[in-house]
Amino acid sequence: EDSQSHQVFKSDSELRIVLLGYKHAGKSSAGNTILGREEFELKQTAQCVKRQGDVAGRKITVVEAPGWWWIEPVEKSSELLKQEIVLSVSLCPPGPHVLLLVLHVDARFKEPERRALEEHMKLLTDRSWSHTIILFTSGDWLADTPIEQHIESEDSALQWLVEKCGNRYHVLNNENSGDDTQVTELLEKIEELVAANSGCCFEMDRKILQEVEERKRVLEERARDRLMKVQKQREDIRTVMGKFVT
Repeated sequence: EDSQSHQVFKSDSELRIVLLGYKHAGKSSAGNTILGREEFELKQTAQCVKRQGDVAGRKITVVEAPGWWWIEPVEKSSELLKQEIVLSVSLCPPGPHVLLLVLHVDARFKEPERRALEEHMKLLTDRSWSHTIILFTSGDWLADTPIEQHIESEDSALQWLVEKCGNRYHVLNNENSGDDTQVTELLEKIEELVAANSGCCFEMDRKILQEVEERKRVLEERARDRLMKVQKQREDIRTVMGKFVT
């Protein structure tokens, strides 16, 4: 196990990261801070976005999955959103070394938010928790308050989440993206996590991925058919209008 972990942690080895979380949690900003440059656009997206860069002599791959609404149960999330969350882990084969669960440190996190988060994480199976680190964004809001004190002062829902993630968490101040220390410390925590997982990355069952990919393909075909139908209708209308004009 030690030799396997050592191979994973070579300074020139690749590190694969997936960013998960609700909408407006700061995933894009976190990705930019990790990569040290503006790679992710600061806007909502319906599909996963993958970016790569070199950080501290190491190739880093970051995949941002689209977010869910804070308290919306998974059954109310769109099929596209659920597909993208599952497929996010397949965009950095053979799988991510870590799932960074992004939360605004100053945001409300009570039972409704906890339940919605747990339901969406289940899309990646319960095994995902052993590969997850909580990434608190907007760290400047804490000022001089230690993150541990903040966690203890919050609702039991947040404490449940921290324990569910094996007490693995990190604070990122996206407003101070020039501070390389916060990124190197995060990478060290990721390395510790991978070592605890015997050097293994997180992989979804291939059968599940194939089923989701097939459902996505069917949806995309239907969308193309709908677009072609609408375009033909517009062309027919323009043809009729042209006859009246002449």
